[in-house]
Amino acid sequence: MIDELPPASEVELDLLEHQIDSWLRQMLEENAVMVAVDRGEPGERRWYVRLAGEEKDFTTIWLTLRQRALHVETYVMPAPEENEAVFYEHLLRRNRQTRLLWFCVGDEDAIYLVGQVPLALVDAAGLDRLVGSVYLYVEQFFRPALRIGWASRFP
Repeated sequence: MIDELPPASEVELDLLEHQIDSWLRQMLEENAVMVAVDRGEPGERRWYVRLAGEEKDFTTIWLTLRQRALHVETYVMPAPEENEAVFYEHLLRRNRQTRLLWFCVGDEDAIYLVGQVPLALVDAAGLDRLVGSVYLYVEQFFRPALRIGWASRFP
């Protein structure tokens, strides 16, 4: 469990923060899907990564560096307007297929994709896997969930 891991020191967190900054800058230059990277408030170890998609126009990922893990979160869609039981069952079943991330209900019953990675796994490959997984899952699962939760809007 993440909570059982020892907390990182300020020096370790500073190094990871620099590593994440560097990786995000490089990806912003090299990867056309990544269209923007912004930082949180001064003193926060938080990033906002905006990705252009095909199924969902844009996905914004919030990365937050904490003492034991890198937390990731993205808003997927609002609460469904119809077929609620089928909609939530669909997402719960999708959770069995995802790695590192899971669908959950957040503020105002909105649907989020969240996860956390132990700091020991935060490196270029781990960041690529994490951000890539968010992109993949949103692109793969957005349209089917939309068709269930808003079925009457589709012909």
